[in-house]
Amino acid sequence: MKFLKTALAATVMVFGVQAANANEIEIKFGHVGGPGSLFEKSANEFVRLANERLEGQANVAAYGSSQLGTDSQMLNKLKLGTLDLALPSSIMSSVAPEFSLFEMPYLIEDRDHMRRVRDDFLRDTLYEAAEGKNYKIIGIWENGFRQITNNVRPIDVPSDLEGIKLRTPNGVWRVEMFKSYGANPAPMALSEAFVALQTGAMDGQENPLVQIYSQRFQEVQDYLSLSNHVYTPAYVLAGASWNRLPEDVRQVLIETAEEVEGYALEQGAALDDSLLAKFEEAGMEINKVDTEAFVEESTAIYEKFGNEVEGGKEMIEKVDAQR
Repeated sequence: MKFLKTALAATVMVFGVQAANANEIEIKFGHVGGPGSLFEKSANEFVRLANERLEGQANVAAYGSSQLGTDSQMLNKLKLGTLDLALPSSIMSSVAPEFSLFEMPYLIEDRDHMRRVRDDFLRDTLYEAAEGKNYKIIGIWENGFRQITNNVRPIDVPSDLEGIKLRTPNGVWRVEMFKSYGANPAPMALSEAFVALQTGAMDGQENPLVQIYSQRFQEVQDYLSLSNHVYTPAYVLAGASWNRLPEDVRQVLIETAEEVEGYALEQGAALDDSLLAKFEEAGMEINKVDTEAFVEESTAIYEKFGNEVEGGKEMIEKVDAQR
């Protein structure tokens, strides 16, 4: 009889836990970052902290490596409410023109500069732009400073990009920039880039070091040119399901996303410092570009941005004021 009571108690406890878990709200968080990427590290830290604070009430689960789709597909899922959170970066320039600010070359000097820009005016300007398209930003993390890899030649000055088939993210101004340098840019989902480089459909691509490494591009690329040509933030983005979450859950998610902002910047810097040796070990030839030559060649795209994007000139001036 004692054994029976113990077994019944254990059964009740198990079913009680299952019932409690069944009442937890499941929050799906998708991103395109591969194993070891900054996206994965940042998302995992967010999940860890959020779940500690939401225990028994909600559970955040991260799905990386494009498991829930490309950035474009995840943006659609956010709008439909079938995905709760995503971590888009460059693609946001196709959502609202204000995000094209971070398509401008050599706009951000370093991460301290980015921190000041983020806190000074980005939360107002970009949050409002996202809400105008039925999205909600709850935090601004990092994708990072972008570098160029290819299989044709080292890139020292813009003219070295002449004729190179270059995979880019889906952003009008990124394509415009590389066309102005002489390359043949082609927007493509990150999940498709490795095969395109491996087969020669694309000669090269541009990404932050950690994204290059986590996507294993060093296995199919010969040259790494350190250009720092664009700094791209990543946006913790919600959609149609946001207002269905309880207010206290939403508040925890916002506070946690903002807390992870500093972590993302620190991890981005640490990963940049540690990866160059790994690229050398993989046999890549590494060089630094002539930054002055690239800055000089970028004048026209700044003029075009200032003329074509409403408030573009003012946004650039605000960024410059934080240098």
